Amino acid sequence: MTAELVRGQNHPLPQVRLEVRVSAGKPIVAGATLSDEQGRVRGVEWVAHPGAPTLPGLEVSKQAAADHRLAFDLDALPQAVHRVSVLLALPTGVGGPVRFGAVAAPFVAVTGLDGHEVANYTLTGLDAESAVVALELYRRQGAWKVRAVGQGYAGGLAELLADQGLPEARQLAGSINEAVAQGLARSVAAPPPRTPETDRSRQAAASAPGPDQPYTGPGPQSTSGTVPPQQSPYTPGQQGATAPGAGHPGGPAQADSSPVTQSPSPGTAGPVDYSHPRRQTSAPPPPPPTAPPAQPGQPAQPVAGDATGWSMEERLYNQVWGMFEDLARTVAAYRSAVDFADSRMEKELDQVLSDPRSRIGGQGDAARETARAKHAQLVDQARAALDRDLAQLTAEAEVVEPALPMAYARWDNPVWHAYRAPMEIPMALRLGDLRLPETENLSIPMLVRLPLERGLWIDSGRTSLEGTLADSDQVRRLAMDTAVAHAARLLAVYPAGEFTVHVIDPAGTGASSLAPLTQSGVLATPPAAGATGVADVLHRLTQRVDLVQMALRGGAADSLPPGLDTAEQLLIVNDFPHGFDDRAVTQLRYLADEGPAVGVHLMMVADREDAAAYGPLLDPLWRSLLRITPVPDDHLADPWVGHAWTYEPSLVPANSQVLHQVLAAVAAARRSWNH
Repeated sequence: MTAELVRGQNHPLPQVRLEVRVSAGKPIVAGATLSDEQGRVRGVEWVAHPGAPTLPGLEVSKQAAADHRLAFDLDALPQAVHRVSVLLALPTGVGGPVRFGAVAAPFVAVTGLDGHEVANYTLTGLDAESAVVALELYRRQGAWKVRAVGQGYAGGLAELLADQGLPEARQLAGSINEAVAQGLARSVAAPPPRTPETDRSRQAAASAPGPDQPYTGPGPQSTSGTVPPQQSPYTPGQQGATAPGAGHPGGPAQADSSPVTQSPSPGTAGPVDYSHPRRQTSAPPPPPPTAPPAQPGQPAQPVAGDATGWSMEERLYNQVWGMFEDLARTVAAYRSAVDFADSRMEKELDQVLSDPRSRIGGQGDAARETARAKHAQLVDQARAALDRDLAQLTAEAEVVEPALPMAYARWDNPVWHAYRAPMEIPMALRLGDLRLPETENLSIPMLVRLPLERGLWIDSGRTSLEGTLADSDQVRRLAMDTAVAHAARLLAVYPAGEFTVHVIDPAGTGASSLAPLTQSGVLATPPAAGATGVADVLHRLTQRVDLVQMALRGGAADSLPPGLDTAEQLLIVNDFPHGFDDRAVTQLRYLADEGPAVGVHLMMVADREDAAAYGPLLDPLWRSLLRITPVPDDHLADPWVGHAWTYEPSLVPANSQVLHQVLAAVAAARRSWNH
């Protein structure tokens, strides 16, 4: 079965001789770089491009084209190579498009030599970028995997190659562009539309990405890769680090949206919107015109679901991410304007002080007052623009929040009181809310794509915001309550029997918080306690990961043992690292790294400082998990503009019985499904 990847997701490769097929609506350049274990390209001889299309173990196209086939023999690569990056770029200096936001979203697929498709990825959300790392083929523990990257660069090939550590990046980019320009006359025109039965390529259609589409483009880099999101499209990441592309809020395109139309004839092909290729093979319809037209000079009235998509769920998902992007942009513009005003005033005051004749007396005072007045005027103008945008976003949030489906809704949303077990897995899940210091009264839902692409670490230690709870016992209790709320939400949004939860509570300290799960009967087994219980649960889950990985690599997914639970698995670990020996720690690291790709997810409730005794051994474990907190904390960052977002967890309201009611309904649905 083909794996349809989202940004940041990886997938094992069952063979080493492969093709990477690229499809786009306009001629683009395809190439590849080889990297060592540190991710560094050692020299120009490690770059395959139209001017030098062949390297040991790989061959790329010799010219720009709308379709490409890149050949790989991973066993033939030099031993020092640990990563192969597939690059796409727009030709420069030939009068064509200069940014990916103006062309069709490229579609890349990894296939075997027999044509069987292993994995594919659609690079949505690109805007100003003219070069992008589409995929990585990387070596891990002796096996090869593919990862969807989607990291774009507005500076083109020169910036991309420089980011990979190539000293001669600018010179090589120039020679590549020259070789492409010389051969562009021979480039292949865009192919006619194909039907899904004859080819995996999407039919060409005319569209431009709009602000209602989730951003999945560049990281610090670029634009979400970081926040985040899921992890995903774009999802929030740790501050100062790059998140796998969250989802989520799966992270921004700036072009105006336009209607999507089919190509008028087989001979003409235009851009195509690939936002959600698994949904359909043609572009999604525009939202229905439910909002009355705005009066001249008045802002448009917000409408829930005012985004493209095949369903209301998809439209709301895209709209939430559009709101996240708009908020990030408007705050970035405000901060930039204030910084400019500050620097301008400092420069003008320095000029006044540098002239001895104007340091004292009325002339100097007048110059100072003029500089301060200009500063105040600029700041007031920036604040007025920010307030205008915030008012529009607040009005949109007020109509969107009540319309959100169950998986996206807060626990106090009435939709939970009418809970029924769903028949399909939703696109995404709400983990909490995000806001900025300038927007105390406006928050954006933090959505991560499903299935989860990385585990969660609920930090039970100190937080960075003042005014939060100082009692460590209270924070630990809240951390476990947060874990239970997230686990309950996951159980509720999956169809009956398709999600299983395990709990490790070595000393039994989380019994009161776990009561809703244990009393409702939704746990697969009682919480594991003591060294024996911990070892048993970890052994069973690591064994499941091994079995599924071997089955997928061998192409024998139908031959799994009959008693194996094929549902998605979630392991909640409380009080780590207390009660865990070195073997258990190693197994947890293995589950965090390898589990998400085969349906095993980790949720750790721990204080990182408590694990300091293990030294750097646990650093890879923490880095592989998405850190969230049980109280508001400003640790999440988006590498697009570098904002430090304040995360607020999605908790059940005090004295509410909604959690118990939902879990009782989940348990009843599971019993009915088992019978």
